[in-house]
Amino acid sequence: MHNVRNQKFLNRLAKNLKEARKKRELSQEELADRAGLTLSQIARIETGKINTSVSTVYVILKALGADANELFQ
Repeated sequence: MHNVRNQKFLNRLAKNLKEARKKRELSQEELADRAGLTLSQIARIETGKINTSVSTVYVILKALGADANELFQ
């Protein structure tokens, strides 16, 4: 099995997450606390540096009170 990484998709997810977080006037630290994640993990997702799991995206969506469409448009 090989690692599949689509940087264009990760960058779009990163941009959408950052916009969703800022729209809700949350800092990265506040989002991390709400989602039970580390600040560095949120920062790496928002910069497209990591290929995060679906489970992590789910907890971020819940912490934001967002719909998946907001991150995956």
